[in-house]
Amino acid sequence: MTDLLTRRQVVAGISLLGLGALVGCDSSGSLSFKHGKDMSNQILGRSFKLKDPQGNEITLSSFRGSMPMVFFGFTQCPAVCPTTLARAVQIKKLMGKDADFLQVIFITLDPERDTPEVLDAYVKAFDPSFVALSGTLEETAQTAKEFGVFYEKIPSGDTYTLSHTATSYVYDSRGVLRLGLSHSLSAKECAEDLLTVMEVC
Repeated sequence: MTDLLTRRQVVAGISLLGLGALVGCDSSGSLSFKHGKDMSNQILGRSFKLKDPQGNEITLSSFRGSMPMVFFGFTQCPAVCPTTLARAVQIKKLMGKDADFLQVIFITLDPERDTPEVLDAYVKAFDPSFVALSGTLEETAQTAKEFGVFYEKIPSGDTYTLSHTATSYVYDSRGVLRLGLSHSLSAKECAEDLLTVMEVC
């Protein structure tokens, strides 16, 4: 009758998979996701320091208590970035009352063109709750390296575009990396795995 996902559905799925005993915030425990990649045993992105459009220094701990979903891109991205952010909007709708727990974070790989004003307007056009972060060229390179994100400039006429990793990285409420979501997954598939993360922490 509806595509809205509930925690009850996720709990039922966990029980079927024999994971009913997995409770609490066990940072060492791995999860069994239906669609995304379990990244529970990887340590990525824990020490980045970037700025939001208002100039505030932001770290992973700034989002403690929520479920951060981090995606790298650039505002002039022709397809992957806007479709990923549009998918995030649909994910939040599918999560229903749990939507506010998800914090979407967009990190630019193109600080030369993506000014704070441009970034803020770009992400807010998708959802006012989305957060955009940026740094210097050096900070951008260091942050991408910390996440294992690949990116490079590709000449295009008298300007350039970027080729980059299109994975969304999801952390639990204590800042433990849990899940990698590929660009090919649907909003419903992503929402199912995100709610599984919420059941654990």
